[in-house]
Amino acid sequence: MILPIGQWVIEMACAQIKSWQRNALTRHLTLSVNVSAKQFHESRFVEQVSAAVKRHSVNPMLLKLEPTESVLLENIEKTISTMRGLKAVGVSFALDDFGTGYSSLQYLKKLPLTQLKIDQSFVRDLVLDTNDQAIVRTIIAMAKVLNLEVIAEGVETQMQKDILQNQGCDLYQGYLFGMPLPVKEFEKNLKRA
Repeated sequence: MILPIGQWVIEMACAQIKSWQRNALTRHLTLSVNVSAKQFHESRFVEQVSAAVKRHSVNPMLLKLEPTESVLLENIEKTISTMRGLKAVGVSFALDDFGTGYSSLQYLKKLPLTQLKIDQSFVRDLVLDTNDQAIVRTIIAMAKVLNLEVIAEGVETQMQKDILQNQGCDLYQGYLFGMPLPVKEFEKNLKRA
């Protein structure tokens, strides 16, 4: 079921972006979608995403796909080709859960990525664990050299955010900033902010 569900999620993401494009408060928002390795390697994936973007008449730069490192374990040349095909449409990429897989750093420079996401397993104990601090520092430094933005996942405390910010992390996601919400409630909170 992962393929039809994955396609449905892409369609719903494009529909949401279309809705947000009509509102001055939300038209700048990017919507990120996690993509499974099976979905990413499906032969018609580029065509399906391109068609969804066109069908909903959305700015493709507002759609960000987030494959995990596991995508890199299967046929790296096909992965690069798929990513380049989608990048040509205007879709951007963040490599999710970075640091938890077995990907070669050699491939990192070949992928048309926009962002790296530091996995929450490195953020969770960041305040006390010097190993996690060293790993996060290294990921951020490497991303900067590769001209990639860095997002830290699972940021729950101000101390975690402060450490990440002092190391040069660009963006953060986690409960420190809010719990997952239905879209309507999220939009109401934006109006209040």
